Amino acid sequence: MAFALRWTGMRTFLATETRVQLHEWLAIATGSLVQAALLVFVWVLDRSLLSYTVIGAMAYSMFLIGQRVLNEAAYIRIDHKLNELYHASPMSPESYFLGMSLGILVAYTPPLLVLFAILEFLHPMNLAAVGMLVLVLLALWAFSATLGYCISTLFRDMKTIWPYSSLLTNLFGIVPPVFYPLIAIPAAFAWTRLPVLLVPTSSAVALVEGVAGMETLSTTEYLVAGGSLAIEGLLMLAFGIYWARRTAREV
Repeated sequence: MAFALRWTGMRTFLATETRVQLHEWLAIATGSLVQAALLVFVWVLDRSLLSYTVIGAMAYSMFLIGQRVLNEAAYIRIDHKLNELYHASPMSPESYFLGMSLGILVAYTPPLLVLFAILEFLHPMNLAAVGMLVLVLLALWAFSATLGYCISTLFRDMKTIWPYSSLLTNLFGIVPPVFYPLIAIPAAFAWTRLPVLLVPTSSAVALVEGVAGMETLSTTEYLVAGGSLAIEGLLMLAFGIYWARRTAREV
């Protein structure tokens, strides 16, 4: 019973948050503009890299959910002053955090399905690759949603949040090998292959490409990519639940 009470209200808040996000369909559409633009550029410049770009676009889209969680949690807390009302209700802090994060995930799933359909047309995925894709995307969701939620609790002004939101998006989604494969790293910088696999977005992409036969990874690289992504996802999700409880009594 005590365990069940911890998740009181999550299903209702998840459904509510999903409806709120789906109501802003234009925001969902514009959230895919960067991915769409990159796909067009790659299609024009080098179509052989399109499959890699689509997988990168899926990872990038999933990481953007953390930015949506950051903005939504901050908007509810700072602009609407509803944070205290939610925490004063029977809904537990972890249900508030997870309900919001899952609701945004559900609302932003359609663009991912469109990208997956494009990927299947360009490079049909075997069952193992599809399973790996689902697992790494869920790990990315856990990491990015927790990161976004925790950062949202550190500020009291929406204007101060936006620069950090853009910085994190570019730092995790653009700089590392997400939209381009590991094989594109010059030989002189081959020593960076293992370090970049510690970044959740690049490790997720590398794992999918490796299982799909698009990338050649060593056993060590598989272990580093898979281990780091699993640990980062699980630890961040556990920390998010802890942090939601920790900040529930915010005054």
